[in-house]
Amino acid sequence: MFPAGGSFRGSRGACFAQILMRNLPVKSGLTEPYKPSFTPSTFDDSSKDVFDQQEKSTVKPAPAIKPKVSSKTLIDKYMRGETHAVSLLHQLAQILQFSLEMKETVTTGNIPGLYFAFCVVIDGVEYKTGMGITKKDARLKAAQFALQDLLPTLDSTTSVLPDASGVPPPLPVKKEPSISDNYPARAIHERKNSVNLQIPHAVRDQLAKLMNSHLEFSACAGTTAAFIIQTSSGCEVVALGTGNFNTKESASSSGRIVHDSHAVVTARRSLMRFLYRHLLMFFSKTANLTEKSIFQQNSSSGLLSLKSGITLHLYVNQLPKGAAQIPSKLRLNPLSISAWQVNNEISLHLSVEGKVFSVFSSGFDHSVSKVVSMSTTDKITQWQVLGYQGALLSHFIEPIYVQSILIGDSYSSDIRGMEISVSQRVEGITSQLPMFYCMMRPHIGLVPSVATNGTDSGQLTHGINWSEGDSSVEVVDGLEGKTIEESPFKSGPALASRLCKAAMLHRFKLVAKEAQRQDLLATSSYREAKRMAKPYQEAKNVLRAYLLQQGFGSWLVKLSVSDNFSM
Repeated sequence: MFPAGGSFRGSRGACFAQILMRNLPVKSGLTEPYKPSFTPSTFDDSSKDVFDQQEKSTVKPAPAIKPKVSSKTLIDKYMRGETHAVSLLHQLAQILQFSLEMKETVTTGNIPGLYFAFCVVIDGVEYKTGMGITKKDARLKAAQFALQDLLPTLDSTTSVLPDASGVPPPLPVKKEPSISDNYPARAIHERKNSVNLQIPHAVRDQLAKLMNSHLEFSACAGTTAAFIIQTSSGCEVVALGTGNFNTKESASSSGRIVHDSHAVVTARRSLMRFLYRHLLMFFSKTANLTEKSIFQQNSSSGLLSLKSGITLHLYVNQLPKGAAQIPSKLRLNPLSISAWQVNNEISLHLSVEGKVFSVFSSGFDHSVSKVVSMSTTDKITQWQVLGYQGALLSHFIEPIYVQSILIGDSYSSDIRGMEISVSQRVEGITSQLPMFYCMMRPHIGLVPSVATNGTDSGQLTHGINWSEGDSSVEVVDGLEGKTIEESPFKSGPALASRLCKAAMLHRFKLVAKEAQRQDLLATSSYREAKRMAKPYQEAKNVLRAYLLQQGFGSWLVKLSVSDNFSM
């Protein structure tokens, strides 16, 4: 990466009307099409006459047919350092017939000097921005970032590159031509669909494994969210959560109450536990554990990053509460909705005791002493800009984003509300963010559901959490914000959840000790440790100011007392 600071070029976010009229995904094409290495234009005018004379006096031999090259062969050459990343992307685009664009974008804020920025767009999905002091360097970095995420999703099926001489290779003979032979553009979509199905299957298997061991809590699985890591060897669920409530208790000054127990929030906090576990592995003195960690050192930034070939994905079996659930009339007839209704539907939302209100709604009494949080949709919007690691973990690692959000909601027919909320509300913000932060546009799709609503009303407020490495699940009462007595896992007699802030601060101190970060060990409180993550706090302030400026409303400011505790 590159040092931070300096000027940049930016763009403003879309207005409401523009957002609502944007029905189609980003259109993109091959901006730098694959070119044969040998063409007639290789010869200049002076050599053309000589070439013509030779052609007249000799019989021109038939061009040799070059051997077929498979995508696997090309990838193997790239992994050995024999192929340029940009070249590989263009070659794969030819083989797999996907839309590819090397799009020049804007550099993130506070970068000294003149830097160029590019991002790769594949079938409308933007990958991480690469920067360099020349456009060539920026394109290369962007291509490398894209390949880190793309290669693990590719299978080993062989495809044929166009012959560099311009002569098409012989058509293969097949007994039974398939649909994808007639429509090669479908190849990339079939690959995506395969990945989309792998993820819910992995979630279903993990959920069944957990529930089979604790059948008495199976009704809790009605609302399920999970984070999945994908590598070349397949998909693995690393964090899982269920739940649908906020606590009814007052804000805790000890950090031992879980305030938000919605499934996605619970799964995300379980993911943070997983990340802490792998940080401890990385900083351990044992080579075997360090090798097993998902992290690698990024020498240019001083922070850790995910190893090449590892991507993160999110599965939810219900559309998240908030703006993602905008009504169909708003999706179908945007021009017939008044400005107030538009503002009210795609604005930020507040969640309190399982109910959701627009920040502009008069139906919510702000004077009532209740714990209020932002809606799950708004939190996902925030995480796609700030990363899912949170402030404390950002002391050690670069922002971690999910590449896809898959929704297994059998009652939902489309996901436009989700796309507007997560991506389009914050479109254009990247130019204002500090180094390493960006608006990561995820692929959003509908997939089969892995869970059905439970019928045990006695478990209505209960939620389950689990992360890879846990011996058993923990069951938390969402209204109480504490572990229940019957939970398979209990951290102690006080019934504080392993997801509470105090537990997170404990893990933070353990990692700081292993990483020999005396500055972090000296922090006096949870609040101070978060404030010391200056790039993260800057990005958070930029995001909230941007949402307010675009007319989506003010982000809820939590009481500082809830973070002002220490170990």
